[in-house]
Amino acid sequence: MPDLQTKRPFVSAAQLEAICARFPTPFYLYSEAEIRRRARAFNAAFAWNPGFCEYFAVKATPTPAILKVLGQEGCGCDCATGVELSLAQACGFGGNKVVFSSNDTPAADYRQADAMGALINLDSADMVACLREALGGRMPERVCLRVNPGQDIPGENGIIGTPRDAKFGMTVPQLLQAARDLRDLGVREFGLHAFLASNTQGEGYYPLLARMLFSLAVRLHDELGVRVTFVDLSGGIGVAYRPEDRPVDIAAIGEGVHTAFDEVLAPAGMTDVRVGSELGRWMLAPAGALVTRVIHEKVTYKDYLGVDACAADLMRPAIYDAYHHITVVGREDEPAAGTYNVVGRLCENNDQFAHDRPLPRVGVGDLLWIHDSGAHGRSMGYNYNGALRPAELMLREDGAVERIRRAETPADYFATLDEDPDPAVAALAQR
Repeated sequence: MPDLQTKRPFVSAAQLEAICARFPTPFYLYSEAEIRRRARAFNAAFAWNPGFCEYFAVKATPTPAILKVLGQEGCGCDCATGVELSLAQACGFGGNKVVFSSNDTPAADYRQADAMGALINLDSADMVACLREALGGRMPERVCLRVNPGQDIPGENGIIGTPRDAKFGMTVPQLLQAARDLRDLGVREFGLHAFLASNTQGEGYYPLLARMLFSLAVRLHDELGVRVTFVDLSGGIGVAYRPEDRPVDIAAIGEGVHTAFDEVLAPAGMTDVRVGSELGRWMLAPAGALVTRVIHEKVTYKDYLGVDACAADLMRPAIYDAYHHITVVGREDEPAAGTYNVVGRLCENNDQFAHDRPLPRVGVGDLLWIHDSGAHGRSMGYNYNGALRPAELMLREDGAVERIRRAETPADYFATLDEDPDPAVAALAQR
């Protein structure tokens, strides 16, 4: 399992070199044991709520082998597009194991979610009419509404900014009107959802959000006579990206939500409300790493380590200036010998995994382990400069390493040119 305190890889240097002999770098490597451990810990923290479900945010790591492991641990899927719905369905998810949380949604996606029996989460009040039109005048029996109350949340950060700057959700007055309209159209059960912060540290965010949504559920019941049966806390729980960071206490978070449930919902006689979550980062980030090899070193005004991965493989440092800890594999216990900028090959100066990072002695040929990349890593990849996205590997519980997604090839990059009228161009798709 990953050592979250000392940030050590979950394989030895010898094991990793053996893996690299079979699968060329760069690649993502995930730990099945850690994925299962995290799923079990989170489910245990909310076991007090009989209907609880963690709907894994498919966008974080849309890899079938990982979704199937999470499904075996009782998790569901949080999907945002029709493609993600198709992936979830292919992996065996459907019905009450799928929440469809989308925005600016095509009608076809609504129909697909409805056909799967997924709980549809409406992002804005105008989506009531959009959903009704998409379904030919019919409405589902259950609908969820996404609220954005606009107030600042302790622990919010620059990834999504303050709630008032976020594009997600509707105001409370808008939500009340949407609930009235849905009630009058025959919707019988309601859910509430909010996503107001990202990568929060500490144990306060979920209990605070839960208290807010539980109170709103009581208000909907008292003022509109509607039945709220589901409250979705979405994501937002952070991970310890830096060695000095303290991992959040999941058990304490679960107990904090439990207290809010007992103090707000129980007195209103609403103890049948199911609680849900849509974690991606917390569930997967520490269970995966991007493995890359140093292929160049250049010293100008700084010491640059050029690696065979790039921002197209992991873009979080480029777009968020996000910190990912880096280990020089095999030198975990050596002190820093210098400061380096770890960079990729893209023609963009922000293609840098680290700036002025203290590292042990390192040079061409060394393997680097970029920690906490198991979520929002390969899934956010792209093909700028013709960069091809890397393979994904799984370290199984029995110690075997399995490739669960191959690396892209030039044929993948050119695949959509297969009907080009120029035969030489079309032939690229067959390379």
